[in-house]
Amino acid sequence: MRRATRPSARSRFNLLRPASGSGSPEMSGPAEQTQNDRTPTPEAPAETSPPSPEPADRILEAVQAALAGEHACVYGYGVIGANLGGDEQAAARRARQAHEAQRDALHDHVLALDAAPEAALPAYALPFDVDDAASARELAATLEERLAAVYVDLVAAGPEDDLRAFAAETLIDVAVEHTRWTGSTTAFPGLENR
Repeated sequence: MRRATRPSARSRFNLLRPASGSGSPEMSGPAEQTQNDRTPTPEAPAETSPPSPEPADRILEAVQAALAGEHACVYGYGVIGANLGGDEQAAARRARQAHEAQRDALHDHVLALDAAPEAALPAYALPFDVDDAASARELAATLEERLAAVYVDLVAAGPEDDLRAFAAETLIDVAVEHTRWTGSTTAFPGLENR
Protein backbone atom coordinates (compact mmCIF):
# COMPACT_ATOMS: atom_id res chain seq x y z
CA MET A 1 0.00 0.00 0.00
CA ARG A 2 1.40 3.40 -0.99
CA ARG A 3 1.46 6.29 1.44
CA ALA A 4 -0.11 9.50 0.28
CA THR A 5 2.36 12.19 -0.65
CA ARG A 6 2.47 15.37 1.39
CA PRO A 7 0.97 18.25 -0.57
CA SER A 8 3.66 20.60 0.69
CA ALA A 9 6.45 19.23 -1.51
CA ARG A 10 5.56 21.40 -4.49
CA SER A 11 4.81 24.42 -2.33
CA ARG A 12 8.20 24.09 -0.61
CA PHE A 13 9.87 24.27 -3.97
CA ASN A 14 8.13 27.04 -5.81
CA LEU A 15 11.11 27.36 -8.13
CA LEU A 16 9.77 29.21 -11.10
CA ARG A 17 7.28 31.39 -9.32
CA PRO A 18 8.37 34.55 -7.54
CA ALA A 19 8.40 34.15 -3.79
CA SER A 20 5.34 35.69 -2.23
CA GLY A 21 5.45 37.85 0.87
CA SER A 22 6.63 36.06 3.93
CA GLY A 23 4.12 37.52 6.33
CA SER A 24 2.91 35.20 9.03
CA PRO A 25 -0.77 34.60 9.61
CA GLU A 26 -2.38 36.72 12.26
CA MET A 27 -2.89 35.02 15.57
CA SER A 28 -6.18 35.49 17.31
CA GLY A 29 -6.51 35.18 21.03
CA PRO A 30 -9.55 34.72 23.21
CA ALA A 31 -12.35 37.18 22.72
CA GLU A 32 -12.08 40.15 25.03
CA GLN A 33 -14.73 40.41 27.68
CA THR A 34 -16.19 43.71 28.67
CA GLN A 35 -17.45 44.43 32.18
CA ASN A 36 -21.03 44.30 30.90
CA ASP A 37 -20.59 40.92 29.28
CA ARG A 38 -22.19 38.31 31.52
CA THR A 39 -21.51 35.35 29.29
CA PRO A 40 -18.22 33.77 30.19
CA THR A 41 -15.82 33.38 27.33
CA PRO A 42 -14.24 29.97 27.15
CA GLU A 43 -10.53 30.07 27.49
CA ALA A 44 -8.65 29.63 24.30
CA PRO A 45 -6.79 26.36 24.09
CA ALA A 46 -3.12 26.68 24.79
CA GLU A 47 -1.19 27.25 21.60
CA THR A 48 0.92 24.27 20.76
CA SER A 49 3.22 23.67 17.89
CA PRO A 50 2.16 21.06 15.44
CA PRO A 51 3.74 17.72 16.13
CA SER A 52 7.07 17.23 14.44
CA PRO A 53 6.78 14.97 11.45
CA GLU A 54 8.20 11.50 11.79
CA PRO A 55 11.72 11.11 10.36
CA ALA A 56 10.39 9.00 7.48
CA ASP A 57 7.85 11.74 6.65
CA ARG A 58 10.57 14.42 6.76
CA ILE A 59 12.71 12.39 4.41
CA LEU A 60 9.83 11.79 2.01
CA GLU A 61 8.88 15.47 2.08
CA ALA A 62 12.47 16.53 1.35
CA VAL A 63 12.87 14.01 -1.46
CA GLN A 64 9.54 15.08 -2.98
CA ALA A 65 10.58 18.75 -2.77
CA ALA A 66 13.86 17.96 -4.53
CA LEU A 67 11.95 15.99 -7.18
CA ALA A 68 9.60 18.94 -7.74
CA GLY A 69 12.65 21.18 -8.06
CA GLU A 70 14.24 18.92 -10.64
CA HIS A 71 10.99 18.86 -12.63
CA ALA A 72 11.02 22.66 -12.68
CA CYS A 73 14.71 22.76 -13.69
CA VAL A 74 14.13 20.39 -16.60
CA TYR A 75 11.36 22.69 -17.83
CA GLY A 76 13.40 25.82 -17.20
CA TYR A 77 16.45 24.56 -19.08
CA GLY A 78 14.24 23.98 -22.13
CA VAL A 79 13.44 27.70 -22.09
CA ILE A 80 17.07 28.60 -21.39
CA GLY A 81 18.43 26.52 -24.27
CA ALA A 82 15.96 28.06 -26.68
CA ASN A 83 17.43 31.50 -25.94
CA LEU A 84 21.11 30.59 -26.17
CA GLY A 85 23.39 29.57 -28.99
CA GLY A 86 26.68 27.80 -29.53
CA ASP A 87 28.64 26.66 -26.48
CA GLU A 88 26.12 28.13 -24.04
CA GLN A 89 23.29 26.21 -25.65
CA ALA A 90 25.36 23.02 -25.41
CA ALA A 91 26.01 23.77 -21.71
CA ALA A 92 22.28 24.28 -21.14
CA ARG A 93 21.57 20.97 -22.89
CA ARG A 94 24.10 19.17 -20.64
CA ALA A 95 22.61 20.83 -17.55
CA ARG A 96 19.13 19.73 -18.59
CA GLN A 97 20.36 16.16 -19.06
CA ALA A 98 21.98 16.24 -15.63
CA HIS A 99 18.74 17.48 -14.06
CA GLU A 100 16.81 14.75 -15.90
CA ALA A 101 19.16 12.14 -14.40
CA GLN A 102 18.72 13.64 -10.91
CA ARG A 103 14.96 13.74 -11.40
CA ASP A 104 14.93 10.07 -12.37
CA ALA A 105 17.07 9.10 -9.36
CA LEU A 106 14.77 11.01 -7.01
CA HIS A 107 11.71 9.44 -8.65
CA ASP A 108 13.17 6.01 -7.95
CA HIS A 109 13.99 6.98 -4.37
CA VAL A 110 10.39 8.07 -3.75
CA LEU A 111 9.20 4.72 -5.10
CA ALA A 112 11.66 2.98 -2.76
CA LEU A 113 10.02 4.90 0.10
CA ASP A 114 6.73 3.31 -1.00
CA ALA A 115 5.15 6.62 -2.03
CA ALA A 116 3.79 8.16 -5.21
CA PRO A 117 6.40 10.46 -6.84
CA GLU A 118 5.62 14.15 -7.30
CA ALA A 119 4.48 14.67 -10.89
CA ALA A 120 5.78 17.40 -13.17
CA LEU A 121 3.46 20.23 -14.09
CA PRO A 122 2.74 20.72 -17.80
CA ALA A 123 4.24 24.23 -17.60
CA TYR A 124 5.77 26.56 -15.03
CA ALA A 125 5.43 30.33 -14.63
CA LEU A 126 8.83 31.92 -15.07
CA PRO A 127 9.91 34.53 -12.49
CA PHE A 128 10.68 37.02 -15.28
CA ASP A 129 10.59 37.26 -19.07
CA VAL A 130 13.25 35.17 -20.79
CA ASP A 131 13.73 36.51 -24.31
CA ASP A 132 17.47 36.80 -24.84
CA ALA A 133 20.79 35.25 -23.80
CA ALA A 134 21.24 37.52 -20.76
CA SER A 135 17.84 36.66 -19.30
CA ALA A 136 18.42 32.96 -20.10
CA ARG A 137 21.68 33.02 -18.12
CA GLU A 138 19.89 34.80 -15.28
CA LEU A 139 17.17 32.14 -15.25
CA ALA A 140 19.79 29.38 -15.16
CA ALA A 141 21.46 31.02 -12.16
CA THR A 142 18.08 31.45 -10.45
CA LEU A 143 17.18 27.80 -11.02
CA GLU A 144 20.46 26.57 -9.59
CA GLU A 145 20.34 28.94 -6.62
CA ARG A 146 16.83 27.87 -5.64
CA LEU A 147 17.60 24.22 -6.20
CA ALA A 148 20.61 24.47 -3.88
CA ALA A 149 18.29 25.42 -0.99
CA VAL A 150 16.17 22.33 -1.60
CA TYR A 151 19.22 20.07 -1.60
CA VAL A 152 20.45 21.64 1.64
CA ASP A 153 17.11 20.56 3.16
CA LEU A 154 17.56 17.08 1.73
CA VAL A 155 21.05 16.79 3.25
CA ALA A 156 19.57 17.81 6.60
CA ALA A 157 16.62 15.43 6.37
CA GLY A 158 18.40 12.31 5.23
CA PRO A 159 19.74 10.09 7.97
CA GLU A 160 20.48 7.49 5.31
CA ASP A 161 24.12 7.79 4.34
CA ASP A 162 23.45 7.13 0.65
CA LEU A 163 20.69 9.75 0.44
CA ARG A 164 22.77 12.31 2.31
CA ALA A 165 25.77 11.63 0.04
CA PHE A 166 23.55 11.89 -3.06
CA ALA A 167 22.17 15.24 -1.86
CA ALA A 168 25.59 16.60 -0.92
CA GLU A 169 27.10 15.60 -4.28
CA THR A 170 24.17 17.17 -6.09
CA LEU A 171 24.58 20.33 -4.04
CA ILE A 172 28.18 20.56 -5.27
CA ASP A 173 27.02 20.06 -8.87
CA VAL A 174 24.37 22.75 -8.44
CA ALA A 175 26.97 25.18 -7.06
CA VAL A 176 29.24 24.51 -10.06
CA GLU A 177 26.36 25.14 -12.48
CA HIS A 178 25.45 28.34 -10.65
CA THR A 179 29.04 29.50 -11.01
CA ARG A 180 29.00 28.63 -14.72
CA TRP A 181 26.06 30.96 -15.31
CA THR A 182 27.06 33.81 -12.98
CA GLY A 183 30.84 33.72 -13.02
CA SER A 184 30.88 34.05 -9.23
CA THR A 185 30.80 31.66 -6.30
CA THR A 186 29.00 31.69 -2.99
CA ALA A 187 30.45 30.40 0.26
CA PHE A 188 27.44 28.27 1.19
CA PRO A 189 25.13 27.57 -1.75
CA GLY A 190 21.53 27.21 -0.68
CA LEU A 191 22.04 28.98 2.64
CA GLU A 192 22.32 32.63 1.57
CA ASN A 193 18.81 33.76 2.47
CA ARG A 194 18.20 31.62 5.53
